[in-house]
Amino acid sequence: MDTFCFGAVCAVRCCSSWALVPAGAAKATVWRILNAHDIKPHRIRYYLEKRDAEFEQKMHEVWVVYREIAMAQDAENGMPDQRPIYTVSVDEKPGVQALTNTARDLPPIAGEQSCVARDHEYVRKGTVSIIAGIDLHNGHIIAQVHDRHRSREFIGFLKELDAYYPQGSVIRLILDHHSAHISKETMAYLAEHPGRFSYVHTPKHGSWLNLIESVCPKMARTFLRPIRVASKDELKDRIMKGIAEMNAAPVIYRWRNFDFAA
Repeated sequence: MDTFCFGAVCAVRCCSSWALVPAGAAKATVWRILNAHDIKPHRIRYYLEKRDAEFEQKMHEVWVVYREIAMAQDAENGMPDQRPIYTVSVDEKPGVQALTNTARDLPPIAGEQSCVARDHEYVRKGTVSIIAGIDLHNGHIIAQVHDRHRSREFIGFLKELDAYYPQGSVIRLILDHHSAHISKETMAYLAEHPGRFSYVHTPKHGSWLNLIESVCPKMARTFLRPIRVASKDELKDRIMKGIAEMNAAPVIYRWRNFDFAA
């Protein structure tokens, strides 16, 4: 019996314990049993194991923030609290490659080729990391590009947020548990600015709850995927120009489905 057929027999034995399949069963017999019980051992469907005991609680905390913002925007009341709260969805996009062509791109030519022709070979010039946050009230994106992503870079990002938003307000950050967000250096900086920042953590393996995850794919589609540069510095400059273009026509992202009973 070949390896694939043996695996199929094992699947039948595990999933349909009542069906006794002899070790020497023919393929037709195995597949007949598999088809009868809609078992497809040749396919793999990935799932996400919950590894956060507080997953539901943290998910609801994020939803409450989104619901609060949506209600305030729908009512056109601005921020109801006496002390304004600005909510920023934050994430990192590491490993953005600086790629250089080894041959020039060929422009589209009517009647010959409809798109830009590019040689498949390229040279890597290194990688950069993007730290970005989107204001969930107005869609404005604040971003920085660095060679590395450590606590010092994240603290620099917090300093830019502190300078951008009015003093006396609270900057509420929705973010994951990246080590740079909760390091000793970062906690020391936050302690020096009591009441200025507040964290709302997404659960582990729950980054899909963070609305900034809708922004990163847009960056990839619009200016990251096709980009070719001569250096990392040029890549950084092009990324910031791309973000400036996005800010010229900001998009306010909202969470639409509030199923608190889930």
